[in-house]
Amino acid sequence: RPLQEEEEEEAEVGWQEKLFSQFEVDLYQNESACQTPLDRQYHEEILKLGKSGGRKNCRIFTYTDHDRFTNLEEHCQKVTDSDHEVPSYLAERMANVRRRRQDRRPIETSSLKSKIITWEPSEEFIKNNHVINTPVQTMYIMGDLGPYGKLGHREYEHVLCTIKVDGNGVITVKPDFTGTEGAYRIELDGDKREVWKYTIENASLQVQPEEEEREQCVFRDLYSRHKEYLSGLVGSEFEMPPPGTLRLFVNGEIVSAQGYEYDNLYVHFFLELPNRWSNPTFQQLSGVTQTCATKKVGWDNVAYFCYPFTLDMLFTQGDESEDSLPQWPVLYFEVLSLDFWQRYRVEGYGSLVLPASPGLHMLTIPTWRPVELGTVAELRRFFIGGSPELEDITYVRIPSTFKGERLSRFGFRTETTGSVTFRLYCLQQSRQVQQNFLESSALRQRMQNVLDRLGGSSQQSSVYNVLEAFQRARRRMQEARESLPQDLVSASASTA
Repeated sequence: RPLQEEEEEEAEVGWQEKLFSQFEVDLYQNESACQTPLDRQYHEEILKLGKSGGRKNCRIFTYTDHDRFTNLEEHCQKVTDSDHEVPSYLAERMANVRRRRQDRRPIETSSLKSKIITWEPSEEFIKNNHVINTPVQTMYIMGDLGPYGKLGHREYEHVLCTIKVDGNGVITVKPDFTGTEGAYRIELDGDKREVWKYTIENASLQVQPEEEEREQCVFRDLYSRHKEYLSGLVGSEFEMPPPGTLRLFVNGEIVSAQGYEYDNLYVHFFLELPNRWSNPTFQQLSGVTQTCATKKVGWDNVAYFCYPFTLDMLFTQGDESEDSLPQWPVLYFEVLSLDFWQRYRVEGYGSLVLPASPGLHMLTIPTWRPVELGTVAELRRFFIGGSPELEDITYVRIPSTFKGERLSRFGFRTETTGSVTFRLYCLQQSRQVQQNFLESSALRQRMQNVLDRLGGSSQQSSVYNVLEAFQRARRRMQEARESLPQDLVSASASTA
């Protein structure tokens, strides 16, 4: 129904400000009804209100964080809106575990690092920590929506707004401040079907510049202390690479090999470091997996190795005047088989360029093996093992010892075999921003933009080669132009 003018009410409420309802005034006036120290405090405050002219509010009142209503409201919250709801086992356990203003006992330990993991948690520890137990302070702004002249009945009390502040400083107002959508509505049950409308506005004063600056100083001090606390947890063993260098750390795994002719496979691999790359920890950059039997998965025979390996490399940035672009490390591998009679066979060769972007990469690399023409070679491979092998496994790509201009593979016969799946977790550490690491000149800036658009490590090597070839052709053209007579150059320019 439309609100009459005398039934309109406006109240300005502060945080944890207590406004008594008519029911509380009638209850706490009698000293015999006061059982707790808080009840006796409310009794004294109500007596003072009576001497000063009574309470100013009529229908709007509040329940603070210490009132019984707040504890009962948080403990007896329903999951559904059914009147006949029976709390489930999970709801009862969550209601018992959730504790407001929980007192956290300090962990009995002397070292900061031991606080990260609790090796032997007790049942009470598990009960208190399997849900969020951030301390929370709550306040309810209530409305007594009873008929005119019949205030003070608990059945007419309705929650208008709930305000919560947790230990992290997050303020939650539900429902939100009234915006452009209009006032909130509460429709009462009964014969008259009364409708009440109310609005919630933020009446807080604007922060003065001096107070805001003081608050920022407090925040900076808090953040610096938290940073020192985190540094104490991490420790001082975390090393930074030297300036102008990039550290590439790879946690890899040879997952599986599939599609090969023979059983009992194993993989031999090693990493080739190009120029300006080094191994700071003198770690072994090669390895051999265990021999693994295959099993039938679909149409292929798959050998699951799950063999982990770790690679640690350091790239040193060279002179900015150099035109050559840095090469990325290459992982070479070969797949071999070993049978019951100790016969070895080469099943395939392959290589992969380590990903240039950090993160998780799943790569499936196809392989090939050299073959000989004729039946004798296949009979030898079948009966006594052995097959044509590469003397230099880097021949899979461009050998590191190759110094010529053209690499000819004419007449070299190969056969496509299976594939090997790698899982690589790449981490990059540098004092510089990773996107700007290769941007030492305009050419490297364009190169990085091209790599970002391509987004793949497989194209990176080919782009390097194309740009280097372009630089060599450009230098040869400049040298040829400088060797020509000046009159010929000027004549060709005028003709153009």
